[in-house]
Amino acid sequence: ELNRILVVSIMGRLIKAMVPAEILNGKDISAQIRARLKNQVIQLKEQVPGFTPGLAILQSTIHGFIVQLPLDSDNSINTEGLINTIAPEKDVDGVTSISAGKLARGDLNDCFIRCMPKGCLELIKEAGVQIARRHAVVIGHSKIVRAPMHDLLLWNNATVTTCHPKTAYLDEEVNKGDILVVATGWPEMVKGEWIKPGAIVIDSRINYVPDDKKKTNGKKIVVDVSALESIKRFLEKFKPRKRMNQYNNLNFKAPVPSDIDISRSCKLKPIGKLAREIGLLSEEVELYDKTKAKVLLSALEHLKHQPDGKYWVVTGITPTLQEKGKARLQSGWCKPFVPISTRTFLCVRQPSQGPIFGIKGVAAGGGYSQIIPMQEFNLQLTGDIHAITVANNLIAAATDAQIFHELSQTDKALFNHLVPSVNGVRKFSDIHIRRLNRLGIEKTDSTTLTDEEINRFARLDIDPEIVTWQSMLDTNDRFLRKITIRQTPTKKGHTRTAQFDSSVASEIMAVLALTTSLEDMRERLGKMVVASSKNGEPVSAEDLGVGGALIVLMKAAIKPNFMQTLEGTPVFVHAGPFANIAHGNSSITADRIALKLVGPEGFAVTEAGFGADIGVENFFNIKSRYSGLRPHVVVLVATVRGGPVVTAEMPLPKAYIEENLELVEKGFSNLKKQIENGRMFVIPVVVAVNAFKMDTETELDLVSHLSREHGAFDAVKYTHWAEGAKGALALAQAIQRAAQAPSSFQLLYDLKLPVEDKNQNHSQHKAEVYTKQGFGNLPICMAKTHLSLSHNPEQKGIPTGFVLPICDINASIGAGFLYPLVGTVSTMDSPPVPVNGLF
Repeated sequence: ELNRILVVSIMGRLIKAMVPAEILNGKDISAQIRARLKNQVIQLKEQVPGFTPGLAILQSTIHGFIVQLPLDSDNSINTEGLINTIAPEKDVDGVTSISAGKLARGDLNDCFIRCMPKGCLELIKEAGVQIARRHAVVIGHSKIVRAPMHDLLLWNNATVTTCHPKTAYLDEEVNKGDILVVATGWPEMVKGEWIKPGAIVIDSRINYVPDDKKKTNGKKIVVDVSALESIKRFLEKFKPRKRMNQYNNLNFKAPVPSDIDISRSCKLKPIGKLAREIGLLSEEVELYDKTKAKVLLSALEHLKHQPDGKYWVVTGITPTLQEKGKARLQSGWCKPFVPISTRTFLCVRQPSQGPIFGIKGVAAGGGYSQIIPMQEFNLQLTGDIHAITVANNLIAAATDAQIFHELSQTDKALFNHLVPSVNGVRKFSDIHIRRLNRLGIEKTDSTTLTDEEINRFARLDIDPEIVTWQSMLDTNDRFLRKITIRQTPTKKGHTRTAQFDSSVASEIMAVLALTTSLEDMRERLGKMVVASSKNGEPVSAEDLGVGGALIVLMKAAIKPNFMQTLEGTPVFVHAGPFANIAHGNSSITADRIALKLVGPEGFAVTEAGFGADIGVENFFNIKSRYSGLRPHVVVLVATVRGGPVVTAEMPLPKAYIEENLELVEKGFSNLKKQIENGRMFVIPVVVAVNAFKMDTETELDLVSHLSREHGAFDAVKYTHWAEGAKGALALAQAIQRAAQAPSSFQLLYDLKLPVEDKNQNHSQHKAEVYTKQGFGNLPICMAKTHLSLSHNPEQKGIPTGFVLPICDINASIGAGFLYPLVGTVSTMDSPPVPVNGLF
């Protein structure tokens, strides 16, 4: 640096004097300048008592000093002595011992920080990378970058490992880092394969290496990290492709074996391998075993710049005794799109054990279109429904405990239990402060509350007759539909009528399906209304003080479950709200991750339970309203046969085994109405006709013709129960065409409408109560039978001339909807008659 200044200065003087230039020895001149500077300092010391160079700088007009390190000189220079002459307040590059000491102590606001480490930190933050609780690795051998970088990361709450270029097993240390900062000056020392997938790398040095291709100086610039090829491979690996993963080839048999035999005969792909194939990072996948895993919500962060794929929802006609095949349609999906170069991902609900052990049976599809292993899928999976059951029953227990204690204790005793004395001091917790704020009491000192404020704080004053929160069980038990509780003598005879509902009918299940993050779930769980006070005020889970416990119980359940189909299609199995009690859709979280993984040319397939009159209506007016996701296609699954009553142990009616075009045309009325239901939202509807072996081609063609005639974009039969993906190719092509068709999605009603207008219900009093409590602006979820368009399961086709009876109306405030109970619908199914000890 001194040489450059010297040359510029002397050349300027020579030009000014117009004298011939001569070659000078820069080293000699720089030595002269150093000697002159040293003499000037000595003279100042003699002239000014107490003079130090640092003091001279303070007294000058210079505001900051930068010393370029390392010092460039053939002669030995006392670097520490030089830099410590700078006053700390003018040490803008943070090189003095005082600045370094303050940084090491964490006094970040009271010192300057070296520009290179500080710049590295800003780059990490600018990239949106979380530093706290991440593992950082710093490699270097100087105080210029290594030491201050270590301190900066440490004081930003990272776990930091500092390495030297000669550290043993350096590759293993590097592989641990979520954040890697390299400043060695050794060309391409750190290899790309050492770096942990998904890590952020900051390389702060450049080097020159020989390169014959460079004609100017025969050198090229490289950095310390040899990561370029690794980065290219990484980006190529996770770039959306036409084909998403390697599919399994099935060995088809005729006749088709039983579902369980097919499931057990298929060789599963390790679920971790499938996760890597579709673009998930290893740290985003929690393996439960080789067949199932959970996917972390952090996947959305790394995929946030990926455009969404196409979005379509599968629904059906009103269920018949011959099942629709909605799960089967989804389970055999993905591979049909391979010949037309499109990626697909399935999102389905987790089934409840109640129907599985009941008459409905399993929900994993069937034949050569299944989610596997089917026993894992149908039973327990990763324990999400169990977590919901426990969380739900915690609220039920807390509600009755609150009622009991308020009946037997004074305000002061209740207050002392809620705010216990610790070392003679009663201190409010965060939960207490939040409750005080909701009550409008702006106090934080427990000793300042008045008697009236203590009463309001300690008592919820729950009306036992208006407890809306019920206990849950994931097994059908008709005898728990209505029970009497608190009959023991210790409960002082304050009995009340209660009931058990199915676990999947819990509002917590609906919250799981509609939530978007852990923070959002915490807020929704706290908002859930469990009862009303005697003054008509809503009592929430937050009022009971169990909101924090609920999120702890549910923190694993929020992560979507990851499985596969027989042919290797990726599947998210997440949430399972009943479609005839709650909104009946799989989770928003699973849909969002799937849409990112398939990319702009792919499809994310999601589920709407039961018929389009229930599942699709709730999908659009509730799920789409909250998620903001707009579907491109509605796929409506239909079967030819269904209608005549089937009696156990009796031969099937002829309508189920013989061609009957007249009956098919008559029964089409239900499918016609469901097509209308789908088209009300101005979305293309494709009818998927599930072909059974007893169906004739004439019947199948008639259903397809009538569907197109009455507004369906297209109607195509599919046969992948017996043929797998091959049997759904024509349907896949029809759906792809429909996804390109123009649409203008619209919701059916404005949330500002009164509850009565949105619902047309006759449970007037509760509608007025919910409106008064501030819940009138919520969407409506009709809880009704799935076996008819009306409230009466015996009325088939398109029933007319009936009044829809609303026997009750309940609120799922945390989930965000009101649900009227229509007719005799039950929130706890009945088990079937046992046969030989088995259901």
